Amino acid sequence: MQQEPSYAWVIVWAVFASLALIFGVSYSFAAFFASFAHEFDADRADVSLVFGLSGLVYFVLGAGGGMLADRFGPRRVCSAGMVCIAAGLAGASQAGSMAAIYAAYGVGIGIGIALVYTPAMACVQPWFTQRRGLAAGIASSGIGAGTLLLPLLAAWAIAEWQWRGALRALAVAVLLVGLAATLLLKRAPAAVASARGGPSGASLAEALRDRRFWWLYLACFAASPSMFIPFAHVSASARDLGVDAASAVGLVGLIGIGSLVGRFAIGALADRIGRTLTLVLAQVSMGAAYLLWQVAGGYAALAVFALWFGLSYGGIVSMLPALCMDLFGARAVASILGTLYTGAAAGNLLGPVVAGAVFDATGSYAPVQWGCLGLSAIAAAASVRLMALGGARH
Repeated sequence: MQQEPSYAWVIVWAVFASLALIFGVSYSFAAFFASFAHEFDADRADVSLVFGLSGLVYFVLGAGGGMLADRFGPRRVCSAGMVCIAAGLAGASQAGSMAAIYAAYGVGIGIGIALVYTPAMACVQPWFTQRRGLAAGIASSGIGAGTLLLPLLAAWAIAEWQWRGALRALAVAVLLVGLAATLLLKRAPAAVASARGGPSGASLAEALRDRRFWWLYLACFAASPSMFIPFAHVSASARDLGVDAASAVGLVGLIGIGSLVGRFAIGALADRIGRTLTLVLAQVSMGAAYLLWQVAGGYAALAVFALWFGLSYGGIVSMLPALCMDLFGARAVASILGTLYTGAAAGNLLGPVVAGAVFDATGSYAPVQWGCLGLSAIAAAASVRLMALGGARH
């Protein structure tokens, strides 16, 4: 059995730290939601657009980030992304209108995440052969760790320094911690050899001619609204039930806990039973979790929903990079993964915004919850089709 290089695990933990930081910043939006609404007299749909716009930008531009990483390496590209995120946070702290928040927090941070997320995730896969699912799970669990910790720290910072001071503190943290992590990143020997015309792997153009890519793309596209709506709205849903602000924001942290468990446990499970089957099961589970949100009448039920949703969401996200490597090899894995992630762009933008508009019009999240259940079913069906085509070799 081929032994993994010792530096492979340095890469895993550097990616863990990078993802914890960038998605901790992204999902700290829940802590700033009420501050933005109050400061700029905005309704839920308008404030939700900040989160949706950021996601649209980083998913659409993720393909470009992947291509840049395939050409220049992950260290340079990811470090540039951290600088962009810090600049976006600093710019948002000076905002005088929602338009400025859209530009700085939405577009600025979105560009930064696009330059970090896909290159960092794709960096892990070529380092591993035997434990690729576990490595992907550990690395991507940084998203769960960041989701757990940073929104709570942001809520504390808002209480201490107001929302503008909290944004400035986050900007400093991104520069210090983020750059320390991204400077550790480098290409695996297999990826370097592929870039020079060595070992096997599909080009982006070849992947786009493969039916398996498009079934995986459909699964990603259909699942994306369900994957992002709770990050923007579950805390608002809790406040509607009379839950205090700190506990409501804490629900996003519980999603992070569930996500951490999902990425570790489900990544290892997938190495045993197959990654495509695991993806199907995680998508079914995520849809079913929405039934609990629909009937939740208090904090305890919402907490269980957050953990359940996080477990399912974490499993889905941890599968996608490993599946791309399984299907298409190391040659252009960052470009292929970035292109796959564009499937989540519309759902990330429209999901939270439409959910906010539906609530503003009806006073209820029930139509949104039923819609997410249906979309999760479509995503699971697409993954079943991928499995029928021989979705993954492991």
